[in-house]
Amino acid sequence: MTKAAKPNNSNQRTISICQGTGCVSGKSLEITEALKKAIATQGLAGARVDFTGCHGFCEQGPVAIVEPDGIFYAHVTLADVPEIVESHLAGGKPVERLFYKDPANGQSVPYHKDIKFYAMQQRIILRNCGRINPERIEDYIATGGYESLKKVLKEMTQEQVIAEMKRSGLRGRGGAGFPTGTKWEFCYNNKADQKYMICNADEGDPGAFMDRSTMEGDPHTVLEGLIIAAYAIGASEGYVYIRAEYPLAVKRVRLAIKQAEEKGFSGNNIQGSNFSFNIHIKEGAGAFVCGEETALMASIEGKRGMPRSRPPFPAVSGLWGKPTTINNVKSLATVPVIIAKGADWYTSIGTEKSKGTAVFALTGKIANSGLIEVPMGIQLRKIIYEIGGGVPGGKKFKAVQCGGPSGGCLPAEHLDKPVDYEALAAAGAMMGSGGMVVMDEDTCMVDIARYFLSFIQSESCGKCVPCRVGTKQMLTILERICAGEGKPEDIATLQKLGNDIKAGSLCQLGQTAPNPILTTMRYFKSEYEAHINEKRCPALACQKLINFYILPDKCQGCGICLRSCPAEAITGGKRMVHVINQEKCVKCGTCLEVCPVKFAAITKVSGKKLDVPAEPTPVKAAASSK
Repeated sequence: MTKAAKPNNSNQRTISICQGTGCVSGKSLEITEALKKAIATQGLAGARVDFTGCHGFCEQGPVAIVEPDGIFYAHVTLADVPEIVESHLAGGKPVERLFYKDPANGQSVPYHKDIKFYAMQQRIILRNCGRINPERIEDYIATGGYESLKKVLKEMTQEQVIAEMKRSGLRGRGGAGFPTGTKWEFCYNNKADQKYMICNADEGDPGAFMDRSTMEGDPHTVLEGLIIAAYAIGASEGYVYIRAEYPLAVKRVRLAIKQAEEKGFSGNNIQGSNFSFNIHIKEGAGAFVCGEETALMASIEGKRGMPRSRPPFPAVSGLWGKPTTINNVKSLATVPVIIAKGADWYTSIGTEKSKGTAVFALTGKIANSGLIEVPMGIQLRKIIYEIGGGVPGGKKFKAVQCGGPSGGCLPAEHLDKPVDYEALAAAGAMMGSGGMVVMDEDTCMVDIARYFLSFIQSESCGKCVPCRVGTKQMLTILERICAGEGKPEDIATLQKLGNDIKAGSLCQLGQTAPNPILTTMRYFKSEYEAHINEKRCPALACQKLINFYILPDKCQGCGICLRSCPAEAITGGKRMVHVINQEKCVKCGTCLEVCPVKFAAITKVSGKKLDVPAEPTPVKAAASSK
């Protein structure tokens, strides 16, 4: 039975649970319901439960924030609910064990505002993510939402909107970096009885979730930007192209469209004006190539998603042959803020040629992984070591890949390089859609190039020969090198193939496909040479080039490795030094993982063979006494 409501001594606390995809997978839905039930049972009239979209700090999820205290809880579980309610919501005493721990010093940081991961960001695109309930349009309106749309419709002509966007210097955040205002102007200048405005939310890069989280956490800002863009170019129909693998984003965008129509922000005669704009959702089938705008339009038309040659450009002949403009989620999410605060304000952020902020999915060998938004021009070192918390486990930083699977891999010597379109391109990388993967000393750069190229090759639509055949040939060569079958001439062949594919491919997927190979050969050529000339993987990562051995002077004959080996490649008995049969060994590394740390009896080597007994021998007295 629910208890009678207690006197309100909770200072009207609200605990908001992240319900982005990452936290939902960690049972944040169940946590939300458990909190509601516990608060009702306690009769806490001054406490309430709400939910938000993604906070960005996915590595710490599920996360919760208690306001107005500003307390940030990390790794919340169902088992934590009673203590949160009893101690904090009812008693006013925060649960310290759930505070975020700074990886640099291990100290607890209770307040959201003091966590370096957030404190060093400048959030424009992600300004509302983690702060509002994404399924309530009223929450968005309370932040000033749709005021920019009203301003545009009541105070600005199409030409004035386009001029403001051109002055802002906003460049496409989907990867190409083309000036947004200029793109709108091209379409505006092409007169037609029908025009289309499309939001490209087909985010296909491995490890990238910037667009997904923006749509899940603040769908109305994307819609407002889309509607303003449609007004500027003169479009009456629009599409949000979302990959079907994003069901939560689809759900929230669909709900946001319905709410916007009900409030008069989309549909016919928006806000009493003569401007009408109807928005539709198209769910993509998951083809990476559909991130390319002509392939995306083909998909909307019901055709196979394949790029076409240009000209004509979409601004002239796009969707169903009509003038069309396509912008990325992050580009459109920026538009309402530029209209509200002005182009001069926006140009004060960033660098001379790269204005504003950029959103990155910071992943890989990094202490603080998640979504970050930073001003253009920030150094890679600040992102990785101050916001990201550095490389965990005491490992050395080796490289960072910028720009998704077809981005370039930059070594430590580029850590002080500014993050903007021109600087990254000069180094052989690119801004891309915002992927940033950190690698440590245990990463093989040849293998990482093979990994990303295998993704790109499998996602090639096959329409043009350079991409279809060229990427396959490069992948075959990389696979040979990783298997210890490389040839001295392979490096020159890869270089030539890469240059030819970049020059001859039809779309950007093919034109950027060789980047991981070309940059790893540029900065880590010695690793390619070690694989080819010495049949050795310096990072001990390429399976066919490594061997596992049991060290006779350290083995205790405990039998843990023998019992764990899936290939039954280990022989030995009690108090006997075990032996690995190299012909049967599948090189899975299980033996190394299970061997007790205090013994450290198993080692991994590459490019050489250790002189160890071929048959089990008695454990030495010296070893057994350790």
